[in-house]
Amino acid sequence: MGDRLKGKVAIVTGAGRGMGRAEAIALAAEGANVVVNDIGGDVSGKGSDQSPADDVVDEIKAAGGDAIANYGNVTSVADGEAMVQQAVDHFGGLDIVVNNAGTLRNKVIYEMSEEEWDDVIAVHLKGHFTVTRAAAKIFKQQGSGRIVNTASESGIGGFPSSNYAAAKEGITGLTRALALDLGPCGVTVNAIRPRANTRMAEVVDLKGTLDDATTGAMVLPEFMQDILQVIAARPESFIPEFVAPLVVFLCTDAASNINGRDFIVGAGEISLVSLPAKERSIFSAGMWTQDQLEQQFPQTLGAGLKNPYPK
Repeated sequence: MGDRLKGKVAIVTGAGRGMGRAEAIALAAEGANVVVNDIGGDVSGKGSDQSPADDVVDEIKAAGGDAIANYGNVTSVADGEAMVQQAVDHFGGLDIVVNNAGTLRNKVIYEMSEEEWDDVIAVHLKGHFTVTRAAAKIFKQQGSGRIVNTASESGIGGFPSSNYAAAKEGITGLTRALALDLGPCGVTVNAIRPRANTRMAEVVDLKGTLDDATTGAMVLPEFMQDILQVIAARPESFIPEFVAPLVVFLCTDAASNINGRDFIVGAGEISLVSLPAKERSIFSAGMWTQDQLEQQFPQTLGAGLKNPYPK
């Protein structure tokens, strides 16, 4: 057991399996008391089962740490508030929130139902709101706190998962806004874009996708090609345990200067993702006309641009 987080209290959502489990165990290994939240549903978010959260609590206690289970649904404001209150009632406070709970309902947009869109947005994006909102009140009052959100490289353009991509990139925007909201209160808010094999990753046919990309049958964004190459070269490192150390670090005093940023992490790599910025600009004294745009755009903003996904 380490002591970098000794006496701290953490909530980890979706901590019964995969990424959340690894994060909860790693936080506990540095001395944090952990609320292990998991509704125990399947990858699509359906169903419930208390045993995943209970099993992680037992594992933490067996290793000498302390933890309690919570089975709340992160899409519920009431459950988010109850989760935070449980941490305060049982451990005497709250210092860390790791928003990790997620679900997957992959479809191309023209086959996606309203329910499939709403469910994914609710679990990922609203799920970050419900717990953070309740925790932020405590963090503001005590003048300290750490929040780590879970985004994804899919937000750059995942296929076929527009619902998941929208939710995950929404989380990066939320992270930056929360850093502005809570930074003056002594709170840091950062996000990770993890690379690891979990139940959700297993839903995607990674090998088939890699084969299609290699043969040219499918054109993929650069980040997806990079991930698939990592999996092919170092499959043993594509596990949640390679992600958890950065989450712990972002919760320590050593990371107090890091706020409002997001990181790609996994398989031994940690990369700081650049903030959105203007790439190049053109200006007009008045409103742009179509003639002006047709003349100037291709030579300026459009120079070198091409459709990466042609018909």
